[in-house]
Amino acid sequence: MASYGKIADLAGLPGRARYVGYCLRNVPASLTLPWHRVLRSNGQIAFVAGTPQALTQCELLADEQVLVQNNRVNLKLYGWEPGLDVLLHQLAF
Repeated sequence: MASYGKIADLAGLPGRARYVGYCLRNVPASLTLPWHRVLRSNGQIAFVAGTPQALTQCELLADEQVLVQNNRVNLKLYGWEPGLDVLLHQLAF
């Protein structure tokens, strides 16, 4: 899991978390992205609890054995913190 802000930072767009959300919202249906792994900085799902989108995201996370409680994920437990070796050698930009 990663926050919108972390994705923005890794993309070289610090402070543009909302732009990441905008981009994810406008991805063509033909493009497969793990959008369900992107959360608010506090681990909260961005969709209102109980909405079809929130339920879908919770189901996708549960399929990956990620515990969602009160529409929130524990980022300390499930968060993605890439090390410097990953940033330098494994991520494709």
